[in-house]
Amino acid sequence: MEITPSKLVFHELIGLHVTIVEATNPILKDISGKVVDETKNMIIVQTKDGIEKMIQKNGTSFVFQIPAQLSGKHAERYVKVNGNLLLSQPENRTKNIRKIHMR
Repeated sequence: MEITPSKLVFHELIGLHVTIVEATNPILKDISGKVVDETKNMIIVQTKDGIEKMIQKNGTSFVFQIPAQLSGKHAERYVKVNGNLLLSQPENRTKNIRKIHMR
């Protein structure tokens, strides 16, 4: 299934490249890397030097890179997401996409 910007919050985030653009903790701003894990309240990002950083979702804005092969477009897309929209167990959040398609 292709990932559209409007439905990104319902998809699996692990494996996507992400950059933190706003955060209540200024130290976290501009961290970027690959999402390697996710919990209800945290996203774990592996930076290019291999260090895993735990980023809280609440109060943080992320920019996710959607690769061309997943977006259904000819070029990658970038989507800014308010972390508060991601506050949920990942398995429950991804189930909600089915509810949208049933409507």
